Amino acid sequence: MRFPILHALICLLPAATEAMAEPQVQRQPVTVIAQMIESAELGDELLLPAGVYEGNLVIRRSIILNGRAGVVFDGLGDGTVIEVLADDVTVRNCTIRASGENVTGEPSAIRVIAAKATIESNTIEDALFGIDLRQAPDSVIRGNHITCKDMEPGRRGDGIRLWWSHGGTIEDNVVIGSRDMVFWYSEDLHIVGNTVRDSRYGLHFMYSHGSVLEANDLLSNSVGVYLMYSNGITLRGNRMRNNRGASGYGIGLKDCDDITIVGNALLANRVGVYVDNSPSSIDSTGLFEGNMIAFNEIGLLATPNTHDNVFTGNAFIENEEPAATHGRGRLVSNSFAQEGVGNYWSDYAGFDLDADGIGDVAYEPKSLFGEMLAREPNLRLFVHGPAQQAIEFTSRALPELRPEPTLVDPAPLAVPPKIELALGESGRGGGRMGMLAAGFMSAAVALILVMSTQPGLRAVREGDRS
Repeated sequence: MRFPILHALICLLPAATEAMAEPQVQRQPVTVIAQMIESAELGDELLLPAGVYEGNLVIRRSIILNGRAGVVFDGLGDGTVIEVLADDVTVRNCTIRASGENVTGEPSAIRVIAAKATIESNTIEDALFGIDLRQAPDSVIRGNHITCKDMEPGRRGDGIRLWWSHGGTIEDNVVIGSRDMVFWYSEDLHIVGNTVRDSRYGLHFMYSHGSVLEANDLLSNSVGVYLMYSNGITLRGNRMRNNRGASGYGIGLKDCDDITIVGNALLANRVGVYVDNSPSSIDSTGLFEGNMIAFNEIGLLATPNTHDNVFTGNAFIENEEPAATHGRGRLVSNSFAQEGVGNYWSDYAGFDLDADGIGDVAYEPKSLFGEMLAREPNLRLFVHGPAQQAIEFTSRALPELRPEPTLVDPAPLAVPPKIELALGESGRGGGRMGMLAAGFMSAAVALILVMSTQPGLRAVREGDRS
């Protein structure tokens, strides 16, 4: 070879380029940060130098840790990465990764056992539990991106967990692949603008009261929101989409009192709303108003002992079953209209001759197949098939076979109510499902509006009535 040196340099060029593009990351023990904290004054903000800090950090002084860019806390797969034991501590702009995975110790990326903590704008990766607050009142968890360990769903930890931590604010977090975002014995919480997907329960409340859940996006989980033994909760403007696990509820209520559910979108879930003995007290009520419940297998599923709920101004659009009972019974102890305003049902076959927007006859769903389905869920195999059509045809031909209506809406809406849905695009398959559902919903609403405004169709209705 005439130019051996030149040939060797050309061969080494890719390796040299790669080395220049990937500078060496400085790795240090986390004791370096611990010494910085001990040397700081209370309340100081520490601007941490870029690097990977390995080990477990315990914070016992009120301090602000600001990772800015390039600061990584690596637990090396052992225990809790950062533990906060002092009040008024802030941890922001850090990457925290590789907690332990021995569930008996419940290792976390960040664990807080103190008041008024702020955990914001962090990236959490490969953690069993993401952020774990225990007796940490008046804390803020904001703008974090949390990915839990890639484990079987039953072995995962919670992305965010609060235990006995009142007055907290949980907002603008993204949680992927966790067990739950769960709240135990915690009151007066504000849960706003969070996205939870590919988890078990998006938001899970246990014995937690007086909280507001607003503008959260819960998609592709087993259950969107499950409230259990919790009272005085308001759900407003949330989006529950494509939650289709074994339960598959968009919203589930179990023994809850004074729940207000307003302006939410429940799209393409197995069950839009599930109600089990809620309210559980005689003197309490529940309110469902202005919600879009569309393209679910069952729009509303409730146990027969459910009572004192008011449903008004909701839009039940193209659900396979608009409403059903979980077992035998009817939903006659609930009100499906308030002050003369009922709900929109896409399968309503009535008419509105005076064009006041309210149907002239009550909505009373009487489905023999639906009643059979409530007794034997495996019959869902025949939904939309010839067997279902034959059963419904027989019940119409022989009125004595028709069951009692599941519910009575005395003032059904003739056209869908206007419900503002700000559907986000977060998530993968769930986001596409939400956009598809919204497209179908828009087409269905447009068709209904066109039919209701065609004078020829109105004349046909009048002729049929006469």
